[in-house]
Amino acid sequence: MTKRYMNAALLYAILAMTGGVFYREFTKALGYTGTTTLAFVHVHWFMLGMAFFLILLLVEKTYRFSDAWTAKALVGYHIGLNLTVVMLVVRGVLQALGTPLASGADAAISGIAGLGHLVLGVSLVLVLVRIRRAVIADRRAQS
Repeated sequence: MTKRYMNAALLYAILAMTGGVFYREFTKALGYTGTTTLAFVHVHWFMLGMAFFLILLLVEKTYRFSDAWTAKALVGYHIGLNLTVVMLVVRGVLQALGTPLASGADAAISGIAGLGHLVLGVSLVLVLVRIRRAVIADRRAQS
């Protein structure tokens, strides 16, 4: 699993840098100087993607917590994170283009982003519960 965690961290680092460059170049090309959710793509992929999986790598090397149950929770984590980021990109591009949104479209983007956050949050808690169990088992084994 450590190889998977490292590969995920590397992938999210590349995505984060790509997202940051896209934000800068897209808004610069449009001459857009206002605020947009595109600015958060870079941070979400760096912290919730790269940093999270680097931390998991370190915890895995210490406690060996990963199993099939953890893998399923991490699939949800990837889905939740990327769904959230896709909605940040959609909203940010529309903001930069100055595209007016109907209230239904605005609510749909917010709702889908909210579902992404929900899946991300639940998956995060499930992974933390698995790590907690591994830490407790390790302490019991050392006693």
